[in-house]
Amino acid sequence: MQRVTITIDDDLMAELDRIIESRGYQNRSEAIRDLARAGIREAAESLDAERNCVAALVYVYDHAARQLPRRLTETFHDHHELSLSSLHVHLDHDSCLEVTVLKGKTGEVQHFAEHVIAERGVRHGRVVMMPAQSAQSRARPVARRHKHPHTF
Repeated sequence: MQRVTITIDDDLMAELDRIIESRGYQNRSEAIRDLARAGIREAAESLDAERNCVAALVYVYDHAARQLPRRLTETFHDHHELSLSSLHVHLDHDSCLEVTVLKGKTGEVQHFAEHVIAERGVRHGRVVMMPAQSAQSRARPVARRHKHPHTF
């Protein structure tokens, strides 16, 4: 293991100390190692744009925003190959939450999610992406197959 010296501003250190306390880390080094690993995993996933992924796109939007529901519907229809399923929730009179499961090449999924989140009237948005193996790379023995088809 190597020893590394870094400089962190006071506000960031205060946030880190709150995380250390709330998660029960024994020391700062353990917390920083875990956060570095998480950041490295996230950066690595976004580097390979051709790798297959699955993702959850979660966003809150103003359903009364000028033509936003129509624009979102058109966007999803234009990229129907990426969208597997959506959940729509009415939060209050003005706000709706949507959760959409996406599947495709990492670069395409990321670009699509960023486009949706950037729409005028979308108040909050986040995409969580995970690597996905293709069906061919994880073929199972015949004995473990089940009776319904998997087609897209």
